[in-house]
Amino acid sequence: MTHHDSPAVELTALTKSFQSRAGDVRAVRGIDLTIARGEVVAILGPNGAGKTTTLDLVLGLATPTSGAVRVLGRAPRDAVRAGEVSAVLQTGGLLRDLTVRETVELIASTYAVHAPVEDVLRRANLTALGRRGVSTCSGGEQQRLRFALALLPDPELLVLDEPTAGMDVSARHAFWESMHAEAAAGRTILFATHYLEEADSFASRIVLVAAGQVVADGPTDVVRGRALGRTVAARLDLDLVDAAATHLSAFPTVHDVRVDRDRLTVTTSDSDAVARALLTSLGGRDLEVTTGSLESAFLALTDATAATSATTTTTATATTSEGAAA
Repeated sequence: MTHHDSPAVELTALTKSFQSRAGDVRAVRGIDLTIARGEVVAILGPNGAGKTTTLDLVLGLATPTSGAVRVLGRAPRDAVRAGEVSAVLQTGGLLRDLTVRETVELIASTYAVHAPVEDVLRRANLTALGRRGVSTCSGGEQQRLRFALALLPDPELLVLDEPTAGMDVSARHAFWESMHAEAAAGRTILFATHYLEEADSFASRIVLVAAGQVVADGPTDVVRGRALGRTVAARLDLDLVDAAATHLSAFPTVHDVRVDRDRLTVTTSDSDAVARALLTSLGGRDLEVTTGSLESAFLALTDATAATSATTTTTATATTSEGAAA
């Protein structure tokens, strides 16, 4: 397989452990993940889940304890050196005495070939702030500057760790508009976020991690459905509701049935079968099929993982480790 045919990211049986005063902390516990070129993927998980550690491994900032990492067919550091991968991290040194434009010009000078300075300032919504000193920029503006710097080598893969931390709602909205344009241009984007609505509205695929493992991976609606199923609601004549509830409760794919006067609400992993029964034999009308919120799926899946984790202390110390790594 040539570099151009290989996936953007390929993680195989990946583990990472740290030494701490509490003993050996396993921050990443056997992650297998393949991201195709051109995908937009969100990594979601609670604090200490292993998100930052996983991104550090993708960027070559950390070395796996075991397993393998390939980025665009190369070792991570080789891909970064070649300008094929850029990152916007939660922290990162900016020269506070320079202006925004001077910062971009300085970093541009370190590349043999780079995107035009004016172009990256525009794409990061920084054109009007070019003369502002970095030290007077807000946290959100400094994040946009890091984004501009990441665009300079015209990377194939953008890795973002909590990229909108410190931004207000309007700044976050503007940032994701910029990112939509990068995705439309065919760039692969991998980002970690704790803003569930960002993952819901922007990512085409969600990888949910908890306790250093992948607990769900797929399109947003599939991740929701795995945890919660779908909810089918309908109205029935009052004298038919109780019999319909009893009938549907016997379905093996039905998790919950609730009755509120003439309205029947069913939570199920097979919404088609429930909808069919309601509309044909049970006399239902005004049918609605909805998927649970991503937040509910997130809580359901991560709580289930935490409950089956080997020890709660390992998860707690992993939180400390990742916080330090970040």
